Amino acid sequence: MAKIYSEHSNTPKKQGFKLKPKDETISFILNYSKALSVINYKNLKFEALQN
Repeated sequence: MAKIYSEHSNTPKKQGFKLKPKDETISFILNYSKALSVINYKNLKFEALQN
């Protein structure tokens, strides 16, 4: 019943295959990472988005 997805993949296995994300995607991820703050307190992690 369960499938093993690690044995076969639908992604191309050609050498030199590269993903090309849109400029908007890169900008969004960079801006998100700049606004993200992670605070460690004892054994806890708090994530705050500073927008």
